[in-house]
Amino acid sequence: MTTKDIEVRLFELQDLKYRDFHSSLMPNVDKEKVIGVRTPLLRSYAKALTKEGAAGSFISELPHRYFEEDQLHGLIISEIKDLDTCMAEVCRFLPYVDNWATCDMLSPKIFRKHRRELLAYIREWIASDRTYTIRFAIGMLMQHFLDEDFDKSYADMVAAVRSDEYYVNMMIAWYFATALAKQYEAILSYIEGRRLEKWTHNKTIQKAVESYRITDEQKVYLRSLRIK
Repeated sequence: MTTKDIEVRLFELQDLKYRDFHSSLMPNVDKEKVIGVRTPLLRSYAKALTKEGAAGSFISELPHRYFEEDQLHGLIISEIKDLDTCMAEVCRFLPYVDNWATCDMLSPKIFRKHRRELLAYIREWIASDRTYTIRFAIGMLMQHFLDEDFDKSYADMVAAVRSDEYYVNMMIAWYFATALAKQYEAILSYIEGRRLEKWTHNKTIQKAVESYRITDEQKVYLRSLRIK
């Protein structure tokens, strides 16, 4: 199966209303690059390509023309069961990720079993000068290191990030809001000590008080910590 065959199939799955809606959520992505395929259909197609043996040749070709091809690429990588192969493909793909949706779609299942190895890569990614490589690193810390493997040194890594990029700062806020929900006592000092930039600090509080996992008492206190 060729890349052209895959492109044709994606257009067969097109939903124009969904394309218009999803494009509005990604202002930095050219609408002409968006076909308009719903995520459940992309997941099914990614599994079908893997089963047919066509996934390998597809992900070997970069860059892709369409947003959905990038999504498909991320979904295929996320199912790779060998850690070394998966990590190599993640590192090869990250420089081509140019939007939050593809960045957040990329979530290899194999990482759950190999957090120690993952952490070494996270340290490299978070020091990158690429917006979505940094965002991906923070996302992996949020996904894999806020429960039994939590350590304040990981929060320190995120707090140290300084960026003018909206999609990086939004992920920092998302990380700390989630961290407050899961590790409130350990994370509160980052807010009390104003360790984050003003916009990110206030966005963290906003997102935290929207969470049902934060108590009413905690929400009142967090609101009092907003920077005016």
